[in-house]
Amino acid sequence: MSKLCPKIILEGTRLTHKTDIAFALNEHPRIVGPRKYRYHSPLISAEWCAFTNFPWGRGLINFEPVEEALAMETYATWLRLFELQRYYSWIVDRFHISTQAYQWHTYGRKFDFGWIEDRLLPLGFRLVFCVRAPESFHAARSERLKVSGNPSQYDDLRVFVEEQEILRGFIQASMLPSMTVDVSGDDVPAAVEKIADWLEQTGGLTMGA
Repeated sequence: MSKLCPKIILEGTRLTHKTDIAFALNEHPRIVGPRKYRYHSPLISAEWCAFTNFPWGRGLINFEPVEEALAMETYATWLRLFELQRYYSWIVDRFHISTQAYQWHTYGRKFDFGWIEDRLLPLGFRLVFCVRAPESFHAARSERLKVSGNPSQYDDLRVFVEEQEILRGFIQASMLPSMTVDVSGDDVPAAVEKIADWLEQTGGLTMGA
């Protein structure tokens, strides 16, 4: 059988099950092949707050203007790693689209990440945009507050609705193949199957020679 090496970037605002879907994809036999035992394959995120030495700090998405050089070098490093290991599966929980949306919404700064997509495209990276109906955010927040260590970030749901529309614009402008999956019903398994169907139908599970 052909080697499975999908490369998936999950984008979406908070409360859209991106991380749940990422974990499920990373263990799904249609995505990464059957497994007789559990092992770790790459699952990374631009949402890691790795630029500051305190919880819920700044990172590759929400960096301050003075940290732009650090952020761009980090992106270049991830891209080089992807290129060096192109025949492996990579599942990414938020990446450059989230950075564009946050930086535009927060600072009014519009980043041209064509240089990132120029390197992602030949590697076979694809975008999955996770969305939910605006009226469904309230119930999603109620569930998240049961486990969140930082509940104040969910105080204003209008921010999520606004960010979702900004993300949609950047997704539409992207040169990467993309699909949208609606998680308003909170059915993660169904979302994963839709993603697997799309990848199978469009050749997104394998790479050429």
